[in-house]
Amino acid sequence: MKKIALAKIDSLLEAISKDMNLFAPVDNKSTVNYAEWKSGDVAVFDKMTVRSAKDAFFPQCENMSKFSRDQDNKIIIDKLETCDKDFVVMGVRGCDIKAIAVLDKVFLSEPVDTFYAARRDHSILISLSCSKPEETCFCTTFGIDPAQPKGDVEMYIVSDYAYFNTVTAKGEKLISSLNNLLENAKDSDIDSAKVATRDIMCKLPLHDVTTDGWGAGVLEEMFNRPEWEQLSSSCIGCGTCTYVCPTCQCYDIRDYNGSNGVTRYRCWDSCMKSDFTMMAHGNNRTTQLQRFRQRFMHKLVYSPANNDGEFSCVGCGRCVAKCPVSMNIVKVIKTMGGEKL
Repeated sequence: MKKIALAKIDSLLEAISKDMNLFAPVDNKSTVNYAEWKSGDVAVFDKMTVRSAKDAFFPQCENMSKFSRDQDNKIIIDKLETCDKDFVVMGVRGCDIKAIAVLDKVFLSEPVDTFYAARRDHSILISLSCSKPEETCFCTTFGIDPAQPKGDVEMYIVSDYAYFNTVTAKGEKLISSLNNLLENAKDSDIDSAKVATRDIMCKLPLHDVTTDGWGAGVLEEMFNRPEWEQLSSSCIGCGTCTYVCPTCQCYDIRDYNGSNGVTRYRCWDSCMKSDFTMMAHGNNRTTQLQRFRQRFMHKLVYSPANNDGEFSCVGCGRCVAKCPVSMNIVKVIKTMGGEKL
């Protein structure tokens, strides 16, 4: 266990960013979001980011290949290089660490997504124990312990110090390289902080959200529930929930014809949009009810049915905080459970 005074945390960030790219929650005056940290930036570790650390591995938009013609008019295909340098993602809360594990099952299964796999291979995750959980958090519903968030290195903020506990060989190598900036600490120094976080979670408004009745084996029962019509009627289909969600993985692939050839790129897509998976004959889900149901059935039924019971929600609460009409996964869960809202 190592520690550094919070007053000196910038020197630690400087040391990390000197040798590799560092992504951290950065205050950009209006919001806190993950970005590549540079000297002078303010890193914020006591607020939930608007978007998750997913962007570091699965960017909202990325080029995949380029097509051009040579002097003989033959087509040249240039596949873009994948990530080949180590980088650090710092301040990742337990919910987002779990979300990355969910994404791993999607992008690292055959056929492996080489862009994602390269970033995961070169990433070093410094997770963050939640000292100030948001009122919209309900990660414990999905078995996540926000007080012990895993990752390659676990980071704890207690009083005026940041503590670092190494978990993996990657994490040990990183912390060892920073030894000249860190002091020795005892494991017991963070025990009270863990207890405090768990106590807070038990008092949050959504602490009693339960997945009872959801999961594998309830597809037909849940799919045909009449409540979907009532729930979906207020949804405006903006897709905000999918864009702030740390586990959503849908994307579209398109070609851009520019002056120097064609660039093939992919960008995030949303199952809440009317043109999602549009084909020559149209779209399989033509109503807002069908699209709304698809999103939550995937999170709470399809995903656990295909992933040994693992839900595709981590209770980060971002969709609860950002939905413009307050129609979110918590309301779906509670309504289906018979609770009147």
